[in-house]
Amino acid sequence: MATASISFKPKQTVKRLLSSLPDRAREVLIYRYGLGSDTKRMTLDSIGKKYGITRERVRQIENYGIANVRKSEEYKQEKAAFAEIEALLHSLGGIVVEDDFLGHVSKDKSLQNHVHFILVVGEPFRKLKEDDDFRHRWHVNEELAKQVESALRRLYSNLDNQQLLPESEMVAKFLQHLEDVSERYKNQEVVKRWLAISKSIGKNALGDWGVADSSNIKTKGMRDYAFLVIRKHGSPIHFRDVAKQITQLFNKKAHVATTHNELIKDPRFVLVGRGLYALAEWGYAPGVVRDVIRSVISKNGTLSKDEIIDKVMKERYVKENTIVVNLQNPKYFKKDKEGKYTIA
Repeated sequence: MATASISFKPKQTVKRLLSSLPDRAREVLIYRYGLGSDTKRMTLDSIGKKYGITRERVRQIENYGIANVRKSEEYKQEKAAFAEIEALLHSLGGIVVEDDFLGHVSKDKSLQNHVHFILVVGEPFRKLKEDDDFRHRWHVNEELAKQVESALRRLYSNLDNQQLLPESEMVAKFLQHLEDVSERYKNQEVVKRWLAISKSIGKNALGDWGVADSSNIKTKGMRDYAFLVIRKHGSPIHFRDVAKQITQLFNKKAHVATTHNELIKDPRFVLVGRGLYALAEWGYAPGVVRDVIRSVISKNGTLSKDEIIDKVMKERYVKENTIVVNLQNPKYFKKDKEGKYTIA
């Protein structure tokens, strides 16, 4: 059957391409690329054991088979199929992660294997193998591939390890590094596919982008989930609601007591009211109310009671009387003749 993305039938195309080969070469390619009833791609070693030959001999047979498919009359007759795959690659951005491309063509593993084999034998197509920076990817334009990979490296080098950006901002930031790339590719869907090529840049479960191995993207525990929940909420939130949101957004069972305990221990979170937590990165000062008063006076100098109340209320969700009681402790604060307060 054809897929939603292509009009031809990959299995029939591959069957015709293999028809000119000797039996063993055809069988080796079927096993190697999962083109039979078993969709699992066999290794050189496992095929060698099956035939009682070395893995190097299997490699030679594989290379022989691919070379002969390319020289065959059947290959020439499938020109339309190759052209359709090439056009699809262009439409998806010209350079695409292998799994993303195959997943776009079909969800069926057998069909994916057959399309993959068409990519392998098709002369316009080039595979770039996975390395430290990038995933397995295919392209039809070497210059474009180099431009995209260079832009991804520059984008990564300009990201702070804890930076977390909404998708639209990350796309806009990436586009700044893609000035030399053809305008035909500069749309959001293509740029997102290019971002997926990088192993250094990633997206978390809430759709925000950042450095792939940072705790904001590679979430490892309740503290990281809590951070993302509070950040998404955008303002102080009660620890009970944090636990509830972790369960809803990440499908992780979050016990209230455990969540509260993690919030207490992590310096990324600041208690700003009874059970209310904010992020330290929002500028909230750590410590109890007394510490916040001390910080306010240190930063602004001598202040009146009303001025202190106003500034502390921006840092803590507490009653005014709590601030006044703390101010009256002569061990920490003193009142001058003008009725203003300084640190004792």
